[in-house]
Amino acid sequence: MKRLAILGASGHGKVAADTAECCGWQHIDFFDDAWPAVTSNGPWAVIGATADLLKRITDYSAVAVAIGNNRTRLLKLSELRSAGAELVTLVHPSATVSRHARVGDGAVLFAGAVVGACAEIGAGSILNTGCSVDHDCVLASGVHISPGAHLAGGVKVGSCSWIGIGASVRQLVSIGENVVVGAGAAVINDVPDGFVVAGVPAKRIK
Repeated sequence: MKRLAILGASGHGKVAADTAECCGWQHIDFFDDAWPAVTSNGPWAVIGATADLLKRITDYSAVAVAIGNNRTRLLKLSELRSAGAELVTLVHPSATVSRHARVGDGAVLFAGAVVGACAEIGAGSILNTGCSVDHDCVLASGVHISPGAHLAGGVKVGSCSWIGIGASVRQLVSIGENVVVGAGAAVINDVPDGFVVAGVPAKRIK
């Protein structure tokens, strides 16, 4: 039986587990550092914390990290990798991924996501429901592209940046590390590291 452990019992974790079931995973256990106060995540059981998962790595065929915070997600992926865990990449059956694209380990691609030719998706990234990442885009590790967000061709996104729900990014724009793009924003110019931008067109707000 294929057994999957998911670290992070959240709403995001529920979508990751649902995607995993669609990919044929037969048994899923959650681990979360809120355990034992939290013992379930929807229909799935939460059976321990990170420390418990590290002790039981060999009980599972693979591990996924379903934590929304980009930086924390990468730290947990690194910890699990160092412990010898097999990190799964989850791609929902309804996602469309070019055979010429590259997707890093620990990434999750949810229902309706589209990845174009020669795009590169970094390790531990989230491509959420109905988003699109067009040809030649390069996403560094730990990026989150929110539901319904769209990146035109050749966009670059730095590590741990977050593209908000329904945002759009013009072709060939470069977005730095640790950037937050607000919901519904239209990004038409490059965004330096650490900026928060929002609006149409997107402007710095922090």
